[in-house]
This record gives sequence, structure tokens and C-alpha cells, in this order.
Amino acid sequence: MNKPFYQETRLPDGPLVLSCAMPEAQSVALGVFVDVGSRDEVTAQAGMSHALEHMLFKGTKRMDVHALAEKLDELGGNANAFTSRERTCFHLHVLHEHWQESLAVLMDMVLEPALPADEWQREREVIYAEMAMVDDTPEEWVMDQHVEALFPDHALGRPVLGTHQALSEMNADALRSYLQQHYSDGRLLIAAAGRIDHAELVDALSALSFPQTDRALDRLPPATLARGLQPLERDGEQAQMVLSYPGITVASDERPVAWLANQMLGGGMSSRLFREVREKRGLAYSIGSHLSMLSDTGVWSVTCGSEPSRADECAAVLQDVLGGFAADIGAEELERAKRQLEVQFRMGLDSVEGQMLHLGGRQDEAVLLSPLQWLEKIRSVDVETVRSWSQQKLQQGKLWSIAAPECALTQVCDRIGPSC
Repeated sequence: MNKPFYQETRLPDGPLVLSCAMPEAQSVALGVFVDVGSRDEVTAQAGMSHALEHMLFKGTKRMDVHALAEKLDELGGNANAFTSRERTCFHLHVLHEHWQESLAVLMDMVLEPALPADEWQREREVIYAEMAMVDDTPEEWVMDQHVEALFPDHALGRPVLGTHQALSEMNADALRSYLQQHYSDGRLLIAAAGRIDHAELVDALSALSFPQTDRALDRLPPATLARGLQPLERDGEQAQMVLSYPGITVASDERPVAWLANQMLGGGMSSRLFREVREKRGLAYSIGSHLSMLSDTGVWSVTCGSEPSRADECAAVLQDVLGGFAADIGAEELERAKRQLEVQFRMGLDSVEGQMLHLGGRQDEAVLLSPLQWLEKIRSVDVETVRSWSQQKLQQGKLWSIAAPECALTQVCDRIGPSC
């Protein structure tokens, strides 16, 4: 095995700390990854992980909301956060000479947030506005409906943003209790990439006190993904289509094969879907395929938006492309996909933020491979392996979600109904 591209230290009574040295960089990216997301919420907590993501920017015990905002602006760079179904992350990107001060601010936000009740009353309205924005974005709205149908009666099916009912009943005390339950040593990973010394990073973090817990996450695996057809009547200038097949888990050894198959199906301008749906027929502006990977399940999806009057034709083309995809994969097509992935992986090596986010994947597996190590695995994949993998996935059944005006919806459902 090649030497790891990162250094790793487990702090005594503290979190895992990883760093990737990039000595020529002018900046440092810092990230705190919390092993909790929307799937870890009970129904009454729906949206709480995301709500905490917002609230940690609303001041700490040392700085009120305005002082914190001014300090983050003063440090420059970029301060942001995200919540997914299994993870919450807070990250900063700053000039290398400011990394220690920036780390202190970041850790203050995560370990000592103020969570003021008056700020929560205001921020809840901001989240309601975010929900409304999703509802007004057809491709996001239909994806939420699709995921709910894929994982019926499971927390994975709920939107990351939560529900209006759950948010309306949340208070600052509930947020604080949730933080105390999940933001503890065993659930945290701290990652840094750029011009930074690992020993100095560990020393800076060793001075902090981290909450302790011995309670492990107990995640209930979802049942088999739903199959069939989900018609959704919705007025609009486009018909939105999403279809999903079973995929792979986030730590699967099949990742190189899956990445290549996805690249050829709908990952670029020379992909099957882009060429057949958009370039040859002009049926859609937005068309592509995507892999969504979680700890115990995964989904391989196709998304497309078409004019309602041509939606049934578009659905038919999607069926044809997917039906013939696996058997028609050729050596030249595979080599082109390998080159495309090589460009993506190697260019990502120049990004300190990209490397920091890559380190966050350590929460999913015991050892991380570098992008260059992944490229070695990608290059070793042959045509028959991708054909076999794709055929096996595309034969497992799928769920279609179609959002369109009534007339177009009927036509599309009639077109694809017998295949579901």
C-alpha cells in the first residue's frame, strides 16, 4: 500500500484529526464534520440537524451574532456549512497565516454556540423561506417527492430541511439538547488541507475540551428501494422526470466501476443521455445521471426536464437509452470516461477545499485513498466489468417520478406504465 496522503491523530478524549499538507498553497481549508444528519432525527425533530447548521452562525458564548459575523468577514475567505442525510459540516477557507485564529473561531462555534432563543425565532422564518424556495424550484421539489417515495416510512425519505410542523414546535432548548447528544468527541472529525503543519494543528486542538459520549448512532437500514410509478400533477413550463435504480454504498469497492458507468450514462456532454436526449433531439436542456451514496444504501438516478408537449417522447428515449446502455458500452467510450475522471480527480488536487472535504470521508471508512490511488483503480476497470455491473443494476427495477400538467402527465404515465 502506498503511503497515505494525509496524517491522522486521535486526540485523547477528543475527535479524529486529519490534515493534508499542500506546502505551496496560499490558503488553508478547515472543516468540522459531525456524524449526524437528517436520517438520525425522529419525526418530531425533522429538520433539527439543518436548523443547528443555521444556528451555529448566530453567536457563541464569547461573541454575539454580529461580532461573529464581523470576525468571519474580517478573516476573509469563505465561511459555510452544509447538512446532508448523514452528515453536518462547518468549514472555513482562509489565508494560511490566519488558520489558527480561524480554527479558534470555528471550534468556538461548534463547541460553545449561544443558541439564543430570539435568534431561533428569526432563523426559523429564514428556513421557512428556504423551504418556499425549494417548493418554487420544480427540479428540487420533484426530487424531494421522489426520495420520499423511494424510502417510504423511513427518515431517509424526509427532506433535509424538515417539516413546517416540526420546526414550528422546536425551541432553543430542544436544539441545545440535540447538540449535546450528537456534537461529541466520537461524532466529530476535524480536517484541514493547505499550508498547515499537522503537529501544530493537533497542538491547537489538544488545548480544547470536547464533550464525551459513549452512545453510538443506531441507524435503521432502509428496506428495499421502492419501485413503480409516482405521478405528480403540477402546473409549469416543464415536465420533470426522475428515475432511480439501486446504487452502491459510500464505502463500496465498486466505486470506480460505478463512477465510470455514471460518466458514460449521463456525466458529460458526450454521455449517452446528453447526446440522445439533448443533442440529437432537443428534448431537454437539463439531463444527467447521478450517484447518491449513503452508509447502508445508494441510488443511481437520472433527472430530466422537458416541455410537457414532448414529455412522452422524452420518456420513451430515456427508456431506449437505459435499455441498451449496458450491452453497448465500448472500449473507446470507456477510455473517454476514464480520461474525464482523470481530469476531475487531478484538477481536484489543486483545491484545498476539495482536499479538506475529501478528508471528511474518513468518517465512512477506515482508510482513505488519495485521488491518484483512485485513478489507478479506475484505469484498471475493463469493459466487461462495467457492462456486467451496469446490466445488474439496470435490471433491478426502478422508481419513476413524473411531475407535469395533467394532460402531459397522463401521456407520460401511459408511455412508461407497462415498464414499471
